[in-house]
Amino acid sequence: MPVGRLLFAVFMIIPLIEIAFFVVIGNAIGLWPTLAGVLVTAVAGSLVLRYQGLALLNEIRGTVARGALPARALADAMMVGVAGILLLTPGYFTDILGILLLIPPVRTAIYAFLKSRIQVIAPVPPGYGNQGPRPDDTIDLDESDWRRR
Repeated sequence: MPVGRLLFAVFMIIPLIEIAFFVVIGNAIGLWPTLAGVLVTAVAGSLVLRYQGLALLNEIRGTVARGALPARALADAMMVGVAGILLLTPGYFTDILGILLLIPPVRTAIYAFLKSRIQVIAPVPPGYGNQGPRPDDTIDLDESDWRRR
């Protein structure tokens, strides 16, 4: 399925799910408690973005200071950011998804799933660090051996 169709389907299905949740929860607990629940989760989302986001930024800084690639910390920061945005979005379905993203084992499972399917290739400037052995068919040229067209 092309990405455009997938996004269209998501943007059509999520609001329908949210409406269904509002109707079911509203019938169960009433209008005002339902609306109050949406407001409480929005406030919780902003607090999550603030506190967990700052903690993850500090972890990223520490990882970079040690000279390591902060892939896991960046992935956690991204997922916590998405969780905060989902909690800020009015609706109970998006709140459930946001709360799930705040649970560390769920983030670990998502990270493991994505890590097995995504390969990150970091560009390294020439002459930076040990680039390892070169293949036999590599030809090194000096500045005088080539020119731009």
